[in-house]
Amino acid sequence: MLRLQGEMIRGGTSKCWIFDHHEVVATGVDADTLLLAAFNAADPRQIDGVGGASSTTSKAAIVQLSDVAGVDVSYAFAQVGIGDERVEWTSNCGNCATAVALYAVHRGLVPITSDTTTVRMLNVNTGARLTGTIPTPGLIAPDEGTAVVPGTDALGVPVLLGFQDPAGSTTGRPLPTGRPLDTLTGPDGPVEASLVDAGAPAALFDAKAFGLDGSESLTAFATVVPALTVLRRKAALAMGLVREDAPVSHAVPKVGVVGGPVTYRTTHGHLVTQDQYDVAVRMVSMHAPHPAIGLTSAVALATAAATPGTLAHRVTRQTADGTLRLGTPAGVITARAVPAPDGASPTVLLHRAARRIARAELLVPVPEGRPV
Repeated sequence: MLRLQGEMIRGGTSKCWIFDHHEVVATGVDADTLLLAAFNAADPRQIDGVGGASSTTSKAAIVQLSDVAGVDVSYAFAQVGIGDERVEWTSNCGNCATAVALYAVHRGLVPITSDTTTVRMLNVNTGARLTGTIPTPGLIAPDEGTAVVPGTDALGVPVLLGFQDPAGSTTGRPLPTGRPLDTLTGPDGPVEASLVDAGAPAALFDAKAFGLDGSESLTAFATVVPALTVLRRKAALAMGLVREDAPVSHAVPKVGVVGGPVTYRTTHGHLVTQDQYDVAVRMVSMHAPHPAIGLTSAVALATAAATPGTLAHRVTRQTADGTLRLGTPAGVITARAVPAPDGASPTVLLHRAARRIARAELLVPVPEGRPV
């Protein structure tokens, strides 16, 4: 039985287990083996582990001080399988980055010298650079806050999360194919798609191509997930993310549908009128409808919506100040693009909330063949 210290932190609408890199190494077991056992990934219910049996609660980050100039902490993000003994390291998670920022402040990985503290982060999976700015009144790391985000009524510490120069973070180009529109062949024939790489690679489709308008309930949206799964592989090939003979990861590319603003009700029954947001979006996460939207997907959508010729630009109500309000199943999430110097793509800012839930010693079953 291995012993591993960790913290469970809610970042936005995800729960993420945070581990110190050196403590992971000290177990003598590789990270994949360790996480699969700790989360009980083989069981779809993850009943004998710390996983939450959903895409938003089967996540981990391994954190360490960084020796990269301009970076405080580096972290590796892990999407742990559910009923699938596989850990995916191919993507980033903005909600977990929110949790990493709070963890770094509490663990003293960055100095607290003023009433706000900014953590400069590097996601080693993708090379993405992010910032997380947290209030530290009285030079104290907070445990509680009054910030809320769509998708949960729980209160948390406010975190202003910034994605720095996010365009082309994986493929090197914001439009991996060089085109704002591509045509992919799905199970029902050809479908227009916009393939974008910002925050994470994403394939966005017009909701109308599937008989939807983008404001559907999770149950209604689930009916098109099989078709989107097929198209997801086509998108991965077109974007150069995989070879023809290789499997596509569950994590990237992100895939979903967009539509113009219409009045709808959130998962919790709250009415959202068409004038309260600028673009409707429904995304897939780990082969199921995402209950809100992943933040890397939000960055991809914000970039696509600002790019003339894309499907997202076609259906989005354009604003003058770089603010984009996304109509998700959980409610409206706002992203703001801030111009960056030196030709970099705009920094995308999102308001999030985080709360430390537990500090724990995990008792991890020793994998077969390993000594006790």
